[in-house]
Amino acid sequence: MSETIHAETLRGGDKWSRILRRGEALRLTDPGGGAAVAGLFFHARQVLERYNMPDTLKAQYTAFLTQGRVLYSDMGRILLSITADTCGWHDTLSGHQDAQESNAQYGVGTYQQLRNDYHRNTRDNFLAELVKHGLGRRDLHANVNFFVKVVTDEDGRLRWQPGNARAGCLIELRAEMDVLCVLSNTPHPLDPATTYAPPPVELLITRGPPAGPTDPCRTSRPENARGFQMTEGNPW
Repeated sequence: MSETIHAETLRGGDKWSRILRRGEALRLTDPGGGAAVAGLFFHARQVLERYNMPDTLKAQYTAFLTQGRVLYSDMGRILLSITADTCGWHDTLSGHQDAQESNAQYGVGTYQQLRNDYHRNTRDNFLAELVKHGLGRRDLHANVNFFVKVVTDEDGRLRWQPGNARAGCLIELRAEMDVLCVLSNTPHPLDPATTYAPPPVELLITRGPPAGPTDPCRTSRPENARGFQMTEGNPW
């Protein structure tokens, strides 16, 4: 039985960060469809340890994230497990948009013009949240883009796939150690839209039981079982 700890709405264009304690789970829900939320993840007690995209993908023989998969740190340990997912595909390859790219696609959209609807980009949002935790530009690393599907074409180019984020779809991330989560609800760099209109996303934090010996995230790959052993042996 899960206990609700916190709930809030992440407005379009907004940013968010929080430390998830071991055993807590963060659920992101896209109420209206079309969401794209970028995330960075760090070991909260030792921020030099952080999400490692190459190890996450090669250890699980995948190019995207979905239920049953985990997010590895650069120490071979497991930061987060994906315990629920009704979207089916979350991008790991495409990075994020900066101010120059955002201005070229959507226009500058200043606060003086638009007030709280002004245009924000993922890079600046990440940096604004990182500084709250004593981090900065050098701590930017490969991010996850939740609710986004990107595939490669026959020429090896990355292509945006519309319609991946459907109304009501969700993903749930369970912390396997204390994890600093940094989120930005801002447009994906490959989204072809020219109107700046990121939709709101609902955030819910709960606490539940730890991963047991038959947990699907643990048993989905032999590498994951070893990752859990390393993490549980020294979760701090």
